[in-house]
Amino acid sequence: MQKRSNFSNKLGFVLAASGSAVGLGNIWRFPYLAAQYGGGTFLLIYLILAVTFGFSLMIAEIALGRKTGLSAISAFKSLDKRFGFLGVLAAAVPIIIFPYYCVIGGWVIKYFSVFITGGVKAAAEDTYFTGFISGTFEPLGWFFLFIALTALVVVCGVEQGIEKVSKFMMPILVILTIIIAVYGLTLNGAMEGLVYYIKPHMSDVSAKTILAAMGQLFYSMSLAMGIMVTYGSYMKKENNLESSVRQIEIFDTGIAFLAGMMIIPAVFAFSGGDRTALSAGPGLMFITLPKVFASMKLGVFIGVIFFVLVFFAALTSAISLMETIVSFFMDKLHWGRKKSALFVFILALIMGVPSSLGFGPLGFISWMGMSVLDIMDFVSNSVLMPIVAFFTCIFVGFIIKPSVIADEVKATDGRFRAESLFTVMIKWVAPFFLIAILASSIASALGIFKI
Repeated sequence: MQKRSNFSNKLGFVLAASGSAVGLGNIWRFPYLAAQYGGGTFLLIYLILAVTFGFSLMIAEIALGRKTGLSAISAFKSLDKRFGFLGVLAAAVPIIIFPYYCVIGGWVIKYFSVFITGGVKAAAEDTYFTGFISGTFEPLGWFFLFIALTALVVVCGVEQGIEKVSKFMMPILVILTIIIAVYGLTLNGAMEGLVYYIKPHMSDVSAKTILAAMGQLFYSMSLAMGIMVTYGSYMKKENNLESSVRQIEIFDTGIAFLAGMMIIPAVFAFSGGDRTALSAGPGLMFITLPKVFASMKLGVFIGVIFFVLVFFAALTSAISLMETIVSFFMDKLHWGRKKSALFVFILALIMGVPSSLGFGPLGFISWMGMSVLDIMDFVSNSVLMPIVAFFTCIFVGFIIKPSVIADEVKATDGRFRAESLFTVMIKWVAPFFLIAILASSIASALGIFKI
């Protein structure tokens, strides 16, 4: 059996796990959801959920990985054979997400190349984005480049690849986010957007807002997709697990907050306070923001910085997705890292082609009005992830018992300060919310209930 790789120290683990959590969900999804659901109200609810619900699930997943020394596909089964199915479900999530995530990553590199070559005015045209993604060879080329860069890092291993890249990229990502956020606040009308973003209004609190914040939590913190279990398996026993999770949360939530501060005030200034400009989904990044940059002084420079930032965020998350899948094959088939990475690279290329061509040559393929990429996103994020998280709560709360996780957390210094909160959340509160998220996601897709 191959010796398990490890992160060299706690900082390496925290930055790598934070890199996984900080992705496209933080940079574009969090700001448009915050704008859509009351700004400061959404922000407050998200923060409360992050330090309770998100903390408990992340502790459980990382502790499971560290205790077993296995990736998600094997970790659950090693503790109770009846839950081997949960490892398979958890493995399916990154396998589905990784290919289409790399398609979007390719779009990010494309826009970076456009901005750095002075094409900001062209990128700001209404038809530019749809014209690009409806093509054939160009989107495939950028997709291939992004996935190749991801594979290159993963082949280098945990310490020499993932950890080194995370230690380099994550501090730069924070600095770039702060630079753009501060610059955006100097625009006329931006302060109105900032007030909307940070000031809660209790009249905006609703079930939809809570469910939207809960759904974003999954997307943002890399929960229920096997990543944190896998990264936990690389964590040394002497590293404090509870404080590491707190630091990951601070890093992840801080970037999401800064992303909102970076985008919402700037779009407010550009649109004259029209919030509908922020509710464009993926179009926010690829359609609305190029228009904002084109209207700014120093817009080309800010646009280049922005897409470097988004590229770093997308790449660190893609690395964690690929590493998680690679670890499945290494654990189950006992393949070496290079062989596993090459296989995953080829598999993801094949699986990603339909998502890349789904807006052009394969545009005729749709389900409930969704493109191939949207279908993959719905199945993984809205269906499988809540199911995996629900059964993880049942597994920890009632099968192996919360004390098993608590003992793993205490293995470093004998303390688990939030043990009571963890037990209540994992056994009673989280399962209820997860059923609500799953039901609302399916109802929303069917047009019964819209989030």
